[in-house]
Amino acid sequence: MVAWADYKAEAKGRGALALEFYVAHSTPAKAPEDVKANLPDHLAYQADLERQGQLAFAGPMSDESGDHMQGMGLIIYRADNLEQARALAEADPMHKSGARRFVLRRWMINEGSLNFSGGLSTGGLTLS
Repeated sequence: MVAWADYKAEAKGRGALALEFYVAHSTPAKAPEDVKANLPDHLAYQADLERQGQLAFAGPMSDESGDHMQGMGLIIYRADNLEQARALAEADPMHKSGARRFVLRRWMINEGSLNFSGGLSTGGLTLS
């Protein structure tokens, strides 16, 4: 198994972006009612993290068929290290209450693209 730091250095050496984020795969641990009861505080917490620049992306995931919502989600944090990201995930009201549990991993972005379109007169923003 390759050490993360070594792989990251190799990726940068070959010209990859090697931008590091931290991904929490969040899954229900209690009944749907418990998850729903914690949703307002969870969303407020995520909005605070977004304003502070610590939340890159977050949202629900479908089941494997793509047709149903099962309460799973991904939360992608900006943090200085794994320990800081873990503290952010543990402080989430969903996880703190035990309504959901998470698995946290480092994620290195090497390739891909994002497209932004901003409306000058409308103030609208589109991400694709």
